[in-house]
Amino acid sequence: MAARASWLIRSCAWLRLVGPSPARWRSSPGPGPALPAPALPAPDSAAPPEDWDSVLPLSALEEISEEEAVQIVAEPLLPFESFTLRDYVDRSETLTKLVHLGVDLSKVEKLRNAGQLLLRLDFENDIKKILLFLKDVGVEDNQLGPFLTKNPYVFTEDVEALETRVAYLKSKKFGKEAIARMVSRAPFLLMFSVERLDNRLGFFQKELGLSVQKTRDLVSRLPRLLTGSLEPVKENLAVCRIELGFRPNEIQHIALKIPKILTANKKKLTETFDYVHNVMGIPHHILTNFPQVFNSSLLKIKERHMFLTYLGRAQYDPRQPSYISVDKLVSVPNEVFCTEIAKASVQDFMKFLKTL
Repeated sequence: MAARASWLIRSCAWLRLVGPSPARWRSSPGPGPALPAPALPAPDSAAPPEDWDSVLPLSALEEISEEEAVQIVAEPLLPFESFTLRDYVDRSETLTKLVHLGVDLSKVEKLRNAGQLLLRLDFENDIKKILLFLKDVGVEDNQLGPFLTKNPYVFTEDVEALETRVAYLKSKKFGKEAIARMVSRAPFLLMFSVERLDNRLGFFQKELGLSVQKTRDLVSRLPRLLTGSLEPVKENLAVCRIELGFRPNEIQHIALKIPKILTANKKKLTETFDYVHNVMGIPHHILTNFPQVFNSSLLKIKERHMFLTYLGRAQYDPRQPSYISVDKLVSVPNEVFCTEIAKASVQDFMKFLKTL
């Protein structure tokens, strides 16, 4: 009797897996003859085939042998939530391939909603087409990782929209190499609409009084001018004109030589000018010709000027003998500065610095 009861239970379980009950088959509405009900085996019939056991699901309460237990492989579940993408890399094809491309997930996960975005994307359907587009634009293989680390949001953009923005840059006579360099250095550049890009180019052309060609040269050298905030640029232009006393044509010349001055720290800019102009006595027209001084360390400028003053060689007027170029003063390494400019040894310079 126990064997019969077990067989009946298994028969009912099989019927639940394969379809509706025979009673529903017999009463099925619609035209045509009703489907015949499958005959249930009689209780005293022979036992069902052995291969039926492989179809039935195992019960959680059913005992298994040790040999069967060691063959069970329980794959780890993805965490419902986590503070790091590292927990998902081994189970996500998308994240694994991005890591192979050089994407730094530890930086990506700090960006707003970037982690959730990458986990929702499919590599083949969502990511591959963007990678092919970036390669077509000219982004090098070794630049893809840094690019996507800074701007994973590019995967939310439509390829046609990205192509439209590239076409706009080409219409403005930016060459293929220039576009590739700009996109690589300013990863958010192609997130800007055509209208926004056009407004940015117009802003720099108008504020600096540049020609179309010089505007292209300016943003090609520092493409983040097109993507960053304009407030620091406006402030620095006002500082150069009002506080530092440069004329518009001098500001234009300085910006074309050193575009970073447009986004430089205001405090560093004013402190450097104050020292080289008011202490070292370098006039505006020389600073205009050698604006590299604003990119240099103020400490290095002070140390070298004081050493030259100590030696009696601090002469920055090109009309005077023993003239020292401001460009060389700030750009050459210590060895060259000492031997060619100060006419002293590096040891003497180091000893002097210890007295400061």
